[in-house]
Amino acid sequence: MWTVIYIAPTAKIADKIKQRLTEEGFLVQVRAINMTKNQFEIVVPEGELEEVQEVLNSILHRS
Repeated sequence: MWTVIYIAPTAKIADKIKQRLTEEGFLVQVRAINMTKNQFEIVVPEGELEEVQEVLNSILHRS
């Protein structure tokens, strides 16, 4: 099952996060959730949630 780990405010940020997480070896999907507000869900497999959260935190704090 896929779990939302982050809601990105733009497609560019969503793509950047997806790329960085993919480089770390995680399965990642991006889904548009609100085209009028241009928001995107970053989703990962539930089993990888804890590991991905740690990497995501480092990505967000470096950006």
